[in-house]
Amino acid sequence: MTLRALKRFYKDVAVGSVEGSPAVLLDDRPLRTPARAILTFPNEALAAGIADEWRDQGDEVQPFSMPLTRIAVSAVDQVVPARDEIVRQVAGYGETDLLCYRSEQDELAALQAELWQPLLEWANESLDVSLVAVHGIMPVTQESSSLDALRRAVEPHGDMELSALHLVTTTSGSVILALAISHGEIDAGRAWELSRLDEAWQAERWGQDAEATERADQLRDDLLAVARFLELCRAA
Repeated sequence: MTLRALKRFYKDVAVGSVEGSPAVLLDDRPLRTPARAILTFPNEALAAGIADEWRDQGDEVQPFSMPLTRIAVSAVDQVVPARDEIVRQVAGYGETDLLCYRSEQDELAALQAELWQPLLEWANESLDVSLVAVHGIMPVTQESSSLDALRRAVEPHGDMELSALHLVTTTSGSVILALAISHGEIDAGRAWELSRLDEAWQAERWGQDAEATERADQLRDDLLAVARFLELCRAA
C-alpha cells in the first residue's frame, strides 16, 4: 500500500464477498493490494473494520490513518509469499529479545527484573520457552530448544495474525511481548509501557526530547492497532 496521500477515487464502501470470503468493495470493486492481489478476510468483522477505515476517508485517502488496512496489505503482499521466512524472523527475535537484556545500572536493572521477568516466566510456563536474561549488551546464546519452542508458538498464527505479530515484534524488539499480546496475557497499553521501560526511566531523570516522544507515540499507536486487528481476526 502506498504511504502517500492520493485523491479519493471511490464513492461507496461495502462489505461483500469474493469467492466465498469476506472482502471490502469500493464502488462494487474488490479492494486490492499494491501488488494487485484481492484482499479477502477471515471473517466479516475484520472486513467491516477495514471498510470503516476507507469509509472515513475524506477527499484524500491518507494511508497513515488506516492501520488495519496496512496490516492486512502486509499480510497478503509480504507474509503470504514468504511465510516461512517471516516465521523464522519473528521467532528469531528470541535470540536478542528486549526482555532478556538488563541494564548494568542497579536501579533500572531492578525495575526491569520486576516488570519483565514475569513475562519470561509466563513464556516458560505457557510456551515452554526458557530465555536467559543477562546484564549488559553482550549477546547471550539461548538454548536451541527454546528457540524451537518459539517457532512452534509463532507458526499457528494465520497469515493476517502473523502480519500483526511481525509488526509488534519488529517495533518493540520483543517476540515475547508480541506473543503475550496474542495470547491475551497483556494488553497493548501494558506492552507499550514495558517496551519503553528504559526510555521512560531515562526521561524521568534527564527529560524527554520531541523525537523520542514522537517515536513513543507511534509505537503506542502501532500496538493499539495490532490489538484491535487481532481482536477482529478472532471475532466469531
